[in-house]
Amino acid sequence: MGRYFHSYCGRVTPSERPRRLNLQQRSALAGEAAAASAEVENELRTPSDPTAAAFFDVDNTLMQGASIFHFARGLHRRKFFTTREIAEAAWKQAYFRIVGVEDPEHVADARNSALSFIAGHTTTELEQLGEEIFDESMAHRVWPGTRALAQLHLDEGQRVWLVTAAPIEIAAIIARRLGLTGAMGTVAEHVDGVYTGQLVGDLLHGPAKAEAVKALAAREGLDLARCSAYSDSANDLPMLSMVGDPCAINPDARLRAHARANGWRVRDYRTGRKAARAGLVAAAVAGAVSGAVAAGTTVRARGRRP
Repeated sequence: MGRYFHSYCGRVTPSERPRRLNLQQRSALAGEAAAASAEVENELRTPSDPTAAAFFDVDNTLMQGASIFHFARGLHRRKFFTTREIAEAAWKQAYFRIVGVEDPEHVADARNSALSFIAGHTTTELEQLGEEIFDESMAHRVWPGTRALAQLHLDEGQRVWLVTAAPIEIAAIIARRLGLTGAMGTVAEHVDGVYTGQLVGDLLHGPAKAEAVKALAAREGLDLARCSAYSDSANDLPMLSMVGDPCAINPDARLRAHARANGWRVRDYRTGRKAARAGLVAAAVAGAVSGAVAAGTTVRARGRRP
């Protein structure tokens, strides 16, 4: 990653990592790390509206499904981990995609295991693979409606940032490929360019996203009252509530109700979702199972680097 990422991670080493942080402290650290690592991918040299910006969640807001799952599936094809591990991820992806909400237990599982599979691999390796996997599995899943909203902000001379629980490496690739300003995501600790398998703070999720937006706004001189934010999940209410123009995209039930009660904009780009839910569940689960069978049951994880 760029200058902010390396300068921040240079301050956090395994021997210095804070111990026994509470949830609020982990969220704050995750937000600070995400803002510090936010590399500008497509910077407006002279933005005509420099104090306003838009912040977009990724999973189920900008892109159908969970970007980390699409990334993990691409790594599975390259034998980074076992079929059993990808099958477990497939079930969570099916749940997320059909039900449309993030299960707290799934989030907790992700917190405990997120990015552990890249321990021992280099940042350069993951960035190169991320480019390939975006073309394979992500580009065609971007919601055209959400992409158009992001472009409207760019056309108005505003900067557009992704804010996601996905790894910063994935978020930066998506931002660059879509011509957005930049991205903030979950920061994985690395030493000398090699991942340790630990996170800096926590996943960039829920309150951590609000911390990241607040830190970036301070750094970039943004007026949050003039900013917009977009998400599908009630988990992002802290981020949505801190800007002057929040918008619910493909919202879960709780966020939809909150948006309506508060007069927020609502946009839904899903087609026939509710009517076909039962069939989609069956198809998603069948697809996950058949994919695992097709991949074979003897795939072994790639050996870790020394």
